[in-house]
Amino acid sequence: MTSHAASDHPDIEKVLISEEEIRDRLSVLGKQISQAYEGEQVVVTAVLKGAFIVLADFARSLEVDTIFDFMAVSSYGASTKSSGVVRILKDLDVEIEGRHVLIVEDIVDSGLTLSYLLKNLRARGPKSVEVMALLVKPDAAKVDIGVKWTGFEVPNEFVVGYGLDYDERYRNLPYIGTLKPEVYS
Repeated sequence: MTSHAASDHPDIEKVLISEEEIRDRLSVLGKQISQAYEGEQVVVTAVLKGAFIVLADFARSLEVDTIFDFMAVSSYGASTKSSGVVRILKDLDVEIEGRHVLIVEDIVDSGLTLSYLLKNLRARGPKSVEVMALLVKPDAAKVDIGVKWTGFEVPNEFVVGYGLDYDERYRNLPYIGTLKPEVYS
């Protein structure tokens, strides 16, 4: 496995979390979550597009009976930041009533979109709904989501890589990094 430096990509200012650190942490989370749901079936869902890479790698560490599904949502408002006004573009295909649901997120920052999503899913009568987030930005939180499993806390900076994008770019980077300011200003 190759280690990546910020110099590997000309737009990256610094690498915050390496590919190896992510892989190791997802493995630990997979073991913890497998123990929590031991003997149970869990519907594991990711919100597209950002969480698909996290889910793909995390899923390999799960040792419980799982069903995978996806949602796509759009947060919209007058700015580039989430307004918490959410439109579901693609809903779950599976019925979650009476089932355990685990939402896998790439990042939780303001928490507004996820808060809406949690209310929506809990209204469907699942046995439980929990959240596993690779990244959490505590300083950006506007609502307390109660993320049960967290990979890493990151500063309130704009991060890309490992599924996270800026203008649909950089999702394929195998690490979490920050962009050089001239890229987005």
